[in-house]
Amino acid sequence: MLSCFEQAIIEFSQTYFNEAHRLNHQEVAEEDKKLKLPSNWEAKKARLQWELEENEKKKECAARGEDYDRVKLLEVTASDAERWQRKKKKKNPDTGFAGYAEAQLRQYQRLTKQIKPNMEAYDKQREESGEDFYPTSNTLIHGTHVPTKEGIDRMVEDVEKQIEKRSKYSRRRAYNDDADIDYINERNAKFNQKAERFYGKYTAEIKQNLERGTAV
Repeated sequence: MLSCFEQAIIEFSQTYFNEAHRLNHQEVAEEDKKLKLPSNWEAKKARLQWELEENEKKKECAARGEDYDRVKLLEVTASDAERWQRKKKKKNPDTGFAGYAEAQLRQYQRLTKQIKPNMEAYDKQREESGEDFYPTSNTLIHGTHVPTKEGIDRMVEDVEKQIEKRSKYSRRRAYNDDADIDYINERNAKFNQKAERFYGKYTAEIKQNLERGTAV
C-alpha cells in the first residue's frame, strides 16, 4: 500500500506529464499551421500591422485637426533623413541603352514626372463634358476635344528639346567624295577608320612612300 507522499508524487507526475503533452501538442499544431501559411506571410502580417497603425494615426490627427504628413515628418530623425537622401542619390534608374522598349519606358516615365495637372481646367472640362467625361462603350467623343494653345506650345517645346537631345547622341560624318577608296565594304571602312585614328601618325611616311612608289 502506497503512502500519502508516494501518492502525491504519482499525482504530480501525471499532472506534469499531461500538461507537457498538452503544450507539446499545442506547439506542434502551431508549427503545422505556420508551415501551411504562404512563405511571405510574416512580411504581409507586418505590412498589415503597419497599415493599421498608420490609419489609427491618421484618424487621431484628423480628430485633432492636424496635417498627418507634417506630424509624420516631425517624427523623422536627422540620421534617418540623411540615410534616405544618400540611398536616393545612389539610385540610378537609367542604366544606358538596353533596347527600344526600355528607352521608350524611361522616356514615358520622364515625361509623366514633368506633368503638372491643372485642376481648374480638369474640373471645367468635367462639368462641360457631363456624363461623357466617364465614357462607356456607347460614348462617342472622337473629335470633340480641342487642345488649348498652352498645351500645344508645351508639346512643341518638348519635341524641340527631344530633337536637340537626340542630335547630341551621335554625329553622322559627312561623306567625302574626294577621299581615297581604301576599303572593300562598309565593315572594312570602319576598321580602316579606326586603324587610321590610332596608328595613322606612325604609318603616314610609309603610306606616302607607297603612293609615290619610292618605298624600299
